[in-house]
Amino acid sequence: MTVAVTVKEFLEEQDVDYQVVSHARTGSALRTAEAAHVPGDHLIKAVLLGDASGYLLALLPATHRLAIERIRSCTGRALALIEEDEVARAFPDCEPGSVPPLGDRYGIETVVDTDLDGSGQVYFEAGDHTELVRVTYEVFQGLLGNPQRLGLSEHL
Repeated sequence: MTVAVTVKEFLEEQDVDYQVVSHARTGSALRTAEAAHVPGDHLIKAVLLGDASGYLLALLPATHRLAIERIRSCTGRALALIEEDEVARAFPDCEPGSVPPLGDRYGIETVVDTDLDGSGQVYFEAGDHTELVRVTYEVFQGLLGNPQRLGLSEHL
């Protein structure tokens, strides 16, 4: 599989200069960073949460883990992790479990961890488990619009 159609179309519509970085299939974002030879704090991990109000996509560095009680407190929502089969339905053009951090493009509200702040290059899942998209941090911020920034995570 290559870059998901939704991701590719969005990047092209936004006239984004991006590169695709291939890597061996892995089972976690941190292992993906290792396999792709990229800094873990530059790999954006997207975690799909949900409650009765709908989905919420949380973006954090691969070197962090989501602090679920903290995000519940910050949002006032009873959020829980979404099961992989439901994730696949939310991101239908992606491999199951692969979640690009472009929630708005998939109709999903997005929040960004305050620790996801940087410069230079950032990487994110392209829609499968063997490729990442690389863009500058500045370009990535532009793709997100103006999402809410919250303290969502803890360093691993």
